[in-house]
Amino acid sequence: MNTDQFRQFGKAAVDYIADYFDSIKNRPVFHSVHPGYLQELIPAEPPRRGDLWKDVLQDVDRVIMPGITHWHSPNFHAYFSAANSFPAIVGEMMGAGFTSIGINWMASPAYTELEVAMMNWLGKLLHLPEHFLNCSDGPGGGVIQAYKTYFQGSASETTLLCLLAAKEKKVRDLKALNPDLNDTEIKTKLVAYSSDQSNSSVERAGLLGSVPMRLIPADEDGKFPANKLLEAMRKDRAQGLIPCYVVACLGTTPTCAFDDLTELGPICNQENVWLHVDAAYAGAAFSCPEYRYLMEGVEYADSFNFSPHKWMLVNFDCSAMWVRNARFLTDAFQVDRIYLKSKQLTSIPEYRHWRIPLGGKFRALKLWFVLRIYGVEGIQNYIRHQVALAKYFEQLVVDDSRFELCCSNMGLVCFQLRGDNELTEILFEKIIENRNIFVLSGYFNGKYVIRFSICSQLTERCDIDNAWQEIVSQAKFVLRHHGGLR
Repeated sequence: MNTDQFRQFGKAAVDYIADYFDSIKNRPVFHSVHPGYLQELIPAEPPRRGDLWKDVLQDVDRVIMPGITHWHSPNFHAYFSAANSFPAIVGEMMGAGFTSIGINWMASPAYTELEVAMMNWLGKLLHLPEHFLNCSDGPGGGVIQAYKTYFQGSASETTLLCLLAAKEKKVRDLKALNPDLNDTEIKTKLVAYSSDQSNSSVERAGLLGSVPMRLIPADEDGKFPANKLLEAMRKDRAQGLIPCYVVACLGTTPTCAFDDLTELGPICNQENVWLHVDAAYAGAAFSCPEYRYLMEGVEYADSFNFSPHKWMLVNFDCSAMWVRNARFLTDAFQVDRIYLKSKQLTSIPEYRHWRIPLGGKFRALKLWFVLRIYGVEGIQNYIRHQVALAKYFEQLVVDDSRFELCCSNMGLVCFQLRGDNELTEILFEKIIENRNIFVLSGYFNGKYVIRFSICSQLTERCDIDNAWQEIVSQAKFVLRHHGGLR
């Protein structure tokens, strides 16, 4: 393919994407396929001679589109907000076009230096403590987590990365006090802690990092109880174990609850335990001053993460992490070879020492495009609009006596039909079966709830009304046919 053909193909692809967004509201939010469908639509072998790009693009409609669940449909209210925007798409496209590999500063100085600048911009946008910023005088700084097949460059990778750094730091600290200890003896005794409301990736990080992850039951508000953390640590110490890592959540996956860092932080600092703060979804809200009280106590944290690809209009993947002291990362992961070293660097970080993969994509470019084109006010308006839509939906639930509001935080509302859990289970099944909207279910304080999230940037108040009409319609059916359940 030459440049003229690329221009034609590229322009046609951009038109296709634009048409997709123009029509997404009219597309069924669910896919319409069965497992294995795609193997029935494509040959078992690759083509011997290349196909025309027009034929390939046509096959996107025939082969790919039927198997797409439309995350950016205004009828999609499941999982979490998966951010996207046209500036981000263009940034992704240009980064792919440059195709340099950011293995070190020399390989592509713009990759490293724009990432340094964007992590400063983001940190200032969220009003993080200055010691987390690359531009501070201290050893802290920020990095965009890079692609990794098992973690997809997300908050999940950061949780593992910081666990590994905390593990190595604890070994060094204890050996400094007692040089006779050996690494294996220490590592087999390490334990980590989080709430049972934390993301499944937190528990998985413990498995991958070979550190048992204690999942402490949350309180009735879905928060990580500090007194239970301290109790667990003391019990483990009494048994000869060594606490080394705590994951607190600002915006839990099930209910978007916010752990109290002013209670958890002092305990972790006093016990010399690494405190990692996972704000993957809700962290974007701290761009708005009225929500920053929810991260009070973040100054106690050793590391902080949020994902612009969840709620800040940057398409997947782009996960931002800051650390109080980057030396603990470089001590844990630094491996140098002569072909990677550079004599020119002074204050510029070599990000290969800050993350698991050696190389990285040019994610800072799409972040730069989004922040420049939307600006601080555009980001804030987007967050506030989605929270307002969730509040509107919350009021619809409250005003209908057939329903009970279980919790509501940021862009997430959890509710149930009054009565037995089985009623809500049947309601959820009817909603999914009808396929007009996509929601998830879960449990909150023993109650089976429907989890309704504001996900798409295209969602408007009329879409909330349509979703509520669908829910009410199915609820009427459930109550008419199953209302006598006991």
